[in-house]
Amino acid sequence: MPSPFRHHPPAAGSRAAQRGLGLCALALLLAGSCLTAQAQPDLRSTFPGRRVGGATRGECSARLIVHLVPTSSVLAPASTGLALLQGPSLNPRPLAVELRPLGRDGAPDRSLKPLLQRTLPAEPAGVTLLSLAAVQAPTVWESSYVCSEAGAAGTAKDADPLSFVESASPPALSLLVPTGSGEDQRIQAAVQNLRRSCGGTVPRAELARNFGLDDLLRGDWPEQLPVRCL
Repeated sequence: MPSPFRHHPPAAGSRAAQRGLGLCALALLLAGSCLTAQAQPDLRSTFPGRRVGGATRGECSARLIVHLVPTSSVLAPASTGLALLQGPSLNPRPLAVELRPLGRDGAPDRSLKPLLQRTLPAEPAGVTLLSLAAVQAPTVWESSYVCSEAGAAGTAKDADPLSFVESASPPALSLLVPTGSGEDQRIQAAVQNLRRSCGGTVPRAELARNFGLDDLLRGDWPEQLPVRCL
């Protein structure tokens, strides 16, 4: 017995309408993907970082602090951790290191608790290595000297009340990201090589060559720089 329910194929006009709707849906999907891509800029080219801090007026603020990262100031640190370089100084000050999530405005999100906040003791010129787990999201790394007398624990007030007291040192500013590039791998290898010198020294010329600092590490720097691993 034939079935009372017969299948009627859609008319040609109906099939054309369905194809048109499908093409419209595809166009909307592609447009949405483009908008999403535009909303997520390339952080390596847009982050306003500076891997060299300091170098301004004042004894403390003039002392250099250098993040050993690519020239873009963006790094995927992986398991090698972080490395920073402190310049020569006759009056070393403590060093404040801070890691904060990247905010929507491209600056550190100070409304959230820092992922790391640490003050390192005053040290002469040298390299400091910090252990760090791989980051899961874009994270801003700031390092600056504690120049104010109130913030530098254990330092005495200047005897001369008219002497110039600095309140801040321009920080070195870098961005840590989860996904690495070829340049990141080169920096990671150089940092890993530094770890083999923990407690010893590294030649200034080797450090300059490995991190592209030939214009910065000149004659006023020690020929051998201590490597401190924390």
